[in-house]
Amino acid sequence: MLPDLTQYLWIAWLVLALLFVIIELLSLEFTFLMLALGTLIGGLGVNLLDGAWWLQILAAAAVSALLLFTIRPLLLRVLHRSSALQPTNVDAIYGLGGRFASPFVGDVASARLDNGELWSVTRSEGSDDLAVGDRVVVTAVRGAMVELAPESVTQSPTDRSTD
Repeated sequence: MLPDLTQYLWIAWLVLALLFVIIELLSLEFTFLMLALGTLIGGLGVNLLDGAWWLQILAAAAVSALLLFTIRPLLLRVLHRSSALQPTNVDAIYGLGGRFASPFVGDVASARLDNGELWSVTRSEGSDDLAVGDRVVVTAVRGAMVELAPESVTQSPTDRSTD
């Protein structure tokens, strides 16, 4: 005479949901989170309403599938929307403005960029005409030196007010 184990099925639903949450923490793709929610809402929910064991499994599967195909794509879209690449380190210097700080001595000068860094400047086309204090734009990074070009003269007066 075996006891009726269906009265303890709520424990199985909780353990299964906990297992899905643990797997989700390792994968971070919202798949197992949707399965855990389906397990809790469908399986445990029908169990608490005294539904048959087969109805609990059917409800858990249906709710999980519904969440997987409706909520998960929305969550993934929101998660990946903020994943735009932000240039960092040397890549962030390209196109950065600044001021020409010291004249060329040989082939080397210096410029203070808008981010506050002082960089050595190597001689390039158009850089011979620069005077100390001129606005410049970084056109290339060559190791520990940058190449500059004069800032465009088509800039409006309102843009220059930040100088």
